[in-house]
Amino acid sequence: MNDIWVVDDDSSMLWVVEKALERAGHRVRTFDSAEVAVEALGTDVPALVVSDLRMGEMHGFELLDAVHGRCAGLPVVIMTAFGDLDSAVKAYRHGAYEYLTKPFDMEELLEVVSRGLSQAASPEDDAGTSPSRAGLMMGDSPAMQAVFRFIGRIADSGMSVLVRGESGTGKELVARAIHDNSGRSRQPLVAINTPAIQSELLESELFGHEKGAFTGAHDRHIGRFEQAHQGTLFLDEIGDMPTVLQTRLLRVLSEGSFYRVGGTREISVDVRIIAATNQDLDRLVREGRFRNDLFHRLNVLSLKMPPLRERPEDIDGLVRHFLGRMDSDCHATRKRFEDEVIAVFRSYAWPGNVRELENLVYQLCLLSVGDTVRISDLPGYMIESSDSPGSGQWKQGLRRELSKRLRDGEVDVALDLSGEIDQLLAEEAMRITGGHKQQAARLLGWGRNTLARKLR
Repeated sequence: MNDIWVVDDDSSMLWVVEKALERAGHRVRTFDSAEVAVEALGTDVPALVVSDLRMGEMHGFELLDAVHGRCAGLPVVIMTAFGDLDSAVKAYRHGAYEYLTKPFDMEELLEVVSRGLSQAASPEDDAGTSPSRAGLMMGDSPAMQAVFRFIGRIADSGMSVLVRGESGTGKELVARAIHDNSGRSRQPLVAINTPAIQSELLESELFGHEKGAFTGAHDRHIGRFEQAHQGTLFLDEIGDMPTVLQTRLLRVLSEGSFYRVGGTREISVDVRIIAATNQDLDRLVREGRFRNDLFHRLNVLSLKMPPLRERPEDIDGLVRHFLGRMDSDCHATRKRFEDEVIAVFRSYAWPGNVRELENLVYQLCLLSVGDTVRISDLPGYMIESSDSPGSGQWKQGLRRELSKRLRDGEVDVALDLSGEIDQLLAEEAMRITGGHKQQAARLLGWGRNTLARKLR
């Protein structure tokens, strides 16, 4: 039996966590403040600590420091209702074993506790860090919380990172966040957009050139690798890099040195690589259009950025964020967005992702009449898309209904909803087929007896 300490100033949360851990066979001791828990460390040491982040006078970060000051390697799991990037990064930097955002599934907590008990946490050094630019990345959705945890865990590793995702999902923001929260944060983050530079000039941009190396090379040019020495180089849209340059890039990553174009002196650099792409690199490798060995050099750590359509719960917060930014950037009167407008936003597919949302918010604020943005102000393509069968609006409606029932504390929600959905399927199929049961059953993929039972 393992001794687990739970620290939280919310008595109801303290009770729920305590009971869940006890049912799992753990011996639990609870504390309603971090100060009392730290004092108890003088006479006792637990196997693992589960702590809230924001409490009374002493917060979770201070508790983390105090715990590891007395018991280095003791696993501490942080719980918080405020799941932003800055908190996630700080939690891992202060030595947290894991970081969970409320509300979380108790099974998830038990799984984390089980892992924490089986291996010691590894506290990280907090020296030389710089504040993360948390305001540029936001989201309470599970998908974005996973991104925040990824950044917090790997920022200081120094390993190459491959960020995948559609255009507009924030891949460059991820690169900035990783750099800002790494030991290289005081050195430059240098970015280069691969397809934005002509292929014949890209080699010079990356590696530099000597005076007279080619026609028009009137002076020595320092390339992006040298500019990023001891810092981070962000290679955006790496999938578009010409094959011949892939070979040169591989050599630099392997050996840490290169020659400027037209140069004879070998130049050594210390650079962390973060690459990004919106392409399917695995397919490009199979087709021979991207080097397999370079792919594995870049893909040491991999992150997939979620598209906005997969995290609609973040849209409200993003809209508020862009409205606040617009107040300061454009000095425009803040406008209110009707709930119906936000509902359309949540059901729209957003092919341009967060960038498209940001641009649309600015456009609507500047061009709409009055102090409220209404459905009639939205572009026609968005209304048509939200009404189309493939728009996913039905999923958002189902999500809202599910969320309401769960918040209201209803039980057997899955059973009730699945029964209602089955009934709707049966009724609609019968309506479409004019009451022909055999044809309706075939359309639904059910047997005729199953359809009859659903109709009853």
